[in-house]
Amino acid sequence: MPCLNEADTLGFAFKSANALREHRINGEIIVADNGSTDASRVIAEKMGAQVIAVQAKGYGNALMGGIAAAAGKFIIMGDADDSYDFQEIPRIVENCGRV
Repeated sequence: MPCLNEADTLGFAFKSANALREHRINGEIIVADNGSTDASRVIAEKMGAQVIAVQAKGYGNALMGGIAAAAGKFIIMGDADDSYDFQEIPRIVENCGRV
């Protein structure tokens, strides 16, 4: 999740991302922090995310930084502002096996 000052919405995104745990999907949540000055980093760490600092400014740089830090075979990207429904992760993972 690229992140820049998302303290107000980050918790909602994590509740949605709990689909990983609920469906026993082995995965990691990476928050690519792009210089937040609010409590975003602390919230993400408390929620169990791997938080990486991305120094190069911009959404695209945050995305690339998060992708570079990922260890998985597949990458599912969503924003920290809860604009993506992470509850769809199980369906996405299921469909990846059909490609």
